[in-house]
Amino acid sequence: MSDLSVLDGTTAAIVRSGVVAVLRAPTADSFAAVADVLVRAGITAIEVTLTSRGAVDAMAGLRRQLPPSAVIGAGTVLTPDQAKAAVDAGASFLVSPVLDPLMAQDFGVPFYPGGLTPSELHRATQTGAPLVKLFPAATVGPGYLKDLHGPLPGLRIMPTGGIGIDDIATWLSAGASAVGLGGPLLGDAASGGSLTELGVRAQRAADAVAFARSAA
Repeated sequence: MSDLSVLDGTTAAIVRSGVVAVLRAPTADSFAAVADVLVRAGITAIEVTLTSRGAVDAMAGLRRQLPPSAVIGAGTVLTPDQAKAAVDAGASFLVSPVLDPLMAQDFGVPFYPGGLTPSELHRATQTGAPLVKLFPAATVGPGYLKDLHGPLPGLRIMPTGGIGIDDIATWLSAGASAVGLGGPLLGDAASGGSLTELGVRAQRAADAVAFARSAA
């Protein structure tokens, strides 16, 4: 794990968590129950995607519900208006799948833009982003991180997209600061599925982070 003292508090909390749970569903109705299970298992970084109906209200509710140790952010942020609405609702960070010049402004919270190529990831870092989302990560695989960190050792990368629970330790060992997990972690829990099974998956994810960090 990289030196956390150089990071803002939110980004440091995400790196400590090791996993950002990406909450995406047709509606955000079940996000409160899902987030509670995740945080109790040790997954303390929660990303609420704005493509879920009711996402902004859900973020405000999670901010009141969850302990201060949890960081709640907004995902799939594509416009400045979306960013402002999310921050007004209490989002502690913003994530986008793309690098858009329109988003190169100070929203008052850390903003993590996305990229795939070395040029995109480097440009994202040059905007001042403390963490960059590698998306879609499964397209390139963990070995891609090692290749990137050769010429670009300062990149702090959060791979997201197609990562399974069994892949967490491999990505972290390859140099990821944290990984974003959606469907493989949530299953159908955000659409009325079993919260008990979610708890089992969340514990596996937290254990994978602990294993990777202990082996580093």
